[in-house]
Amino acid sequence: MMRYKCVVSYVGRNYSGWQSQRKGDSIQEILEAVIERITQEKVNVIGSGRTDAGVNARAQVFMFDTKREMPTRKWMGAINAF
Repeated sequence: MMRYKCVVSYVGRNYSGWQSQRKGDSIQEILEAVIERITQEKVNVIGSGRTDAGVNARAQVFMFDTKREMPTRKWMGAINAF
């Protein structure tokens, strides 16, 4: 099992914040969906902090565990492709 640390920046205008919500798309949900498409396995994204609805972030840190090993550059390209 590999643990990956990622740093992401985003414009939060169209999102319900970082954390998964019943209503609206969250950054966490989007990242989990993207990484699950790449890895073909269930992934739990854990953020270092949270943002509220509509709030932007610069250098938000998150991590996830996966069985899939890939070089850092490939992860960056794969995640950014979505």
